[in-house]
Amino acid sequence: MIKSTVEPECTGQFSPLFLDYLRQIPELRLFYNQYPVLENFKSLINGKDFSTEKRDLLSAVLEKQYEGMELEEITKSQINSLRSQKTFTVTTGHQLNLFTGPLYFIYKIVSTVNLAERLSRAYPDYHFIPVYWLASEDHDFEEINYFKLDGNKYQWHATQTGPVGAFRLDESFKSFFKEVTHFVPDFFKEAYLGSKTLAEACRKYVHHLFGAKGLLIADGNDPALKSMFRSVLEADLIGHKVQELVQKTTADLEDLGYKSQIFPREINLFYMEGGIRERIEKSGGIYKVLNTEISFAEDGLHQLLNEHPERFSPNVVLRPIYQETILPNIAYLGGPAEVAYWLQLKPLFDNFNVQFPALMPRNFALILDHVVQRKIEKLGIDDVGLFQSVREWKTAFVASHAHMDIGLNEEKKTLEGLFDQMTANVSEVDKTLEDAFQAGKVRALKIMEQLASKVRKAEERKQSVSIGQRESIHAFCYPGGSPQERVENFMKFYLKNPNFLQELFEVFDPLDYDFMILKENNE
Repeated sequence: MIKSTVEPECTGQFSPLFLDYLRQIPELRLFYNQYPVLENFKSLINGKDFSTEKRDLLSAVLEKQYEGMELEEITKSQINSLRSQKTFTVTTGHQLNLFTGPLYFIYKIVSTVNLAERLSRAYPDYHFIPVYWLASEDHDFEEINYFKLDGNKYQWHATQTGPVGAFRLDESFKSFFKEVTHFVPDFFKEAYLGSKTLAEACRKYVHHLFGAKGLLIADGNDPALKSMFRSVLEADLIGHKVQELVQKTTADLEDLGYKSQIFPREINLFYMEGGIRERIEKSGGIYKVLNTEISFAEDGLHQLLNEHPERFSPNVVLRPIYQETILPNIAYLGGPAEVAYWLQLKPLFDNFNVQFPALMPRNFALILDHVVQRKIEKLGIDDVGLFQSVREWKTAFVASHAHMDIGLNEEKKTLEGLFDQMTANVSEVDKTLEDAFQAGKVRALKIMEQLASKVRKAEERKQSVSIGQRESIHAFCYPGGSPQERVENFMKFYLKNPNFLQELFEVFDPLDYDFMILKENNE
């Protein structure tokens, strides 16, 4: 692929908070640890406190989570190397999207793998492992139960409830799978048809795509891992410390003029058991699980925390610190909304003595195939112009290619001057006629504006072929009105180019935060 870049602020796709973070404005310095440039990772390496006991436990849990899979030596080696004090992780996380979901699922992982390789070259005395955090506890099934490809939406309709990772690939899934089995690659078929749950299938296809690059897949839904997080669970449930800390930071960011991304609750945990994942609320001295008959007194809650910590599931406020508690992690790569809400959380990390990682945007990209490239070249659109609205482009294009001034501006000036002169002349005869002539000028100019609109529409009809091409370019870059990377599935490019992922690895730079334009090479 041929790569060029556009500054993020030129795309119109990012919030002021995200852009100001990239600009490293001084006002935001208190809200993060180290800005993600290569030389700052030394401080993060030195500051990460992750005990041998935690390392041994993490390695043992991952060995268990990979049981039953045929693993390459690199995967076994990566899991074992977590026991070393010289090994660190760099992590991204995402929901269990069907068939990877939108393109940015892939972009996140490619960015993370490349970061681990860059750090390994820059700091050869240490080992860095890329990790994909499997969001198996999430229960927003409607957000992940489909994927889109070439304008078509393929969706699994299920009646199961609770954490999506535990969803069974039952008859409803097999019925859905029949719709896509004729075009999906074999590794997807093996992953889904050879698995019992959605989490198992996701682990398998992600491993197939990225296991050879050393990526490890971590599922935080584990009793042993949750036990490492028990002190924070208790502080949130009993002391409500989390809400206090995050609300203060949220208010500070709002005082600077930024909008909040997440909102802490008194209790930031779900109760998770069987087919439920529901919020916990405190009423008087009783802890109630919403939409169920389950409730606990404080003593019973303490006992449950000690015996079954896995039944408590962090919400969006607590998930980041849970991740950083159980991984020897020094960097988190996420999308613009993730970067923004992590900036609300640093005092939470400080309070529990957990190091805040380097907060890194994933790579952003727009891929242009040969057909759309030819249209872009024909219309002379530059990279920044791809992010311009069709309306703005059309106004400028029609005006510059018209055979006359479509605004009739000179004619309007002439008419206005004529009425002004007539008004001056008649005022010498009868002052009361001035208002009548001024009203006539207004009416005449309105007529001229209407005529100008007709001329503009006539010119648009003459330029309809070019306008249609520009609309098709926009539809390719913004399918359904949203950015390509948030809609299209990676199979759009992978099915016709099996080297697609490798080409992404070659052009993605995890330390370059500009937006990439990637042009497919000539056929």
